[in-house]
Amino acid sequence: MDTSRVSPMVLASASPRRRDLLTQAGYTFEIVVPDIDESAFPITEGGPARHAEILALAKAQSVASRYPDRLVLGADTIADLEGEIIGKPADREDAERITRKLFGQPHRVITGIALVRLADDLEIVRSDVTTVYPRKLTDELIARHLASGTWEGKAGAYAIQETGDEFVERLDGSLTNVMGLPMELLGRVLDDLR
Repeated sequence: MDTSRVSPMVLASASPRRRDLLTQAGYTFEIVVPDIDESAFPITEGGPARHAEILALAKAQSVASRYPDRLVLGADTIADLEGEIIGKPADREDAERITRKLFGQPHRVITGIALVRLADDLEIVRSDVTTVYPRKLTDELIARHLASGTWEGKAGAYAIQETGDEFVERLDGSLTNVMGLPMELLGRVLDDLR
């Protein structure tokens, strides 16, 4: 495929982390925030990875309907603790509950990505999984984390790029996946389009 058809793409996301990752990788893109209600998508039998993929596709399709000739990228990141999907905290109390639960044992971070271009019926949906091995958090660290507000709007109530050294012992998988956009997977999918 002609690379001019791949770029500039449209990022269907308000996430500053996704914007930063794409910018650092040298992609040309425009941001258009999708208009979907994530709570309207029930958990499916396909499990956490399928749920992330469904949300990513819904976001991409929402924006693609306005830009049928453009390649639209949608993404959704969730935390998975033994099959329980953990999204963004509702408030500080929820953030504390999530933090204590997630950082008591290893968990998985899953990001679904979807690339959609309506003009040629292109629809690619994939997901990436990273296992996060947490450090044991003290009450003081948890209190400091909650006071910082860095948990707001983040799946699993944390942002590894902001708290990784304190919160995470090691990862098995992609760091950028935990940040919200698996750049290695995205690169492979875009290369396949060329």
